[in-house]
Amino acid sequence: MQHRILIIEDESGVRTLLADVFKAGGYDVCAAATWGEAKVFLQNEKIDLVTLDLKLGPDNGLDIARRIRETSQVAIIMVTGSDDVVDRVVGLELGADDYIVKPFHVREVLARVRAVLRRTGLEQEPRTPHEVKPTETRKSEADEIHFDGLVAVPKRFELFDRSGELCNTTSGDFKLLSIFLDNPKRVLSRDRLMDLIGGTSWSPLDRTIDNQVARLRKKIERNPAEPRIIKTIRGAGYSFTADILPVQSDDSRSKAANLRANSF
Repeated sequence: MQHRILIIEDESGVRTLLADVFKAGGYDVCAAATWGEAKVFLQNEKIDLVTLDLKLGPDNGLDIARRIRETSQVAIIMVTGSDDVVDRVVGLELGADDYIVKPFHVREVLARVRAVLRRTGLEQEPRTPHEVKPTETRKSEADEIHFDGLVAVPKRFELFDRSGELCNTTSGDFKLLSIFLDNPKRVLSRDRLMDLIGGTSWSPLDRTIDNQVARLRKKIERNPAEPRIIKTIRGAGYSFTADILPVQSDDSRSKAANLRANSF
């Protein structure tokens, strides 16, 4: 299936360059110079990935990223200047999946787009959550997974917080969480996590995994500054240390309730 990329860029030269690169890479492309134009595409088109220039004339790219995340989990790649370090960090915290620094090389742009689509599960099977291999603590037919007061629902790609409210998780967040849930109490290196997520090769200086873990911690930890669910294992990687409670399907819950009722 041909994936559709929305380019949000006010410089016509950069917009044309990105459009040509994506078309050459086999993607369908639509482009917008303003947030108003972009909003029309997002509301009326099936968009798989957005490239978003953070310096967008009168519009603020970070505000646009926030608005997109309020209503959509579409993959976002920010396009920034080489000196926009703070903006890049803020953008990642808002839910962006990656960033491209100007000036960029066309091969890097395509590589990052493909990596993000793989991490969000779109490159192989668009618009569906990735399939995860069952483990002893994770059953393929289970409808809920409980841990530390949180509830994950893999079939619906949903995560509920400790008060029962639906968390605003990106597909990348949920994919990383699913990997940890599949491998509880195990130390996963950054290299192993990148392999499981489906990313491209990386260097020790690459902070992609660390950024994703930090973003996920903000959504599941009671105190992200002192993480107890996803712990950093110095020199080794990360470990999911929370206990995963036994999962009951609707049928098993009904049977258990009947047994309790008949016991009186």
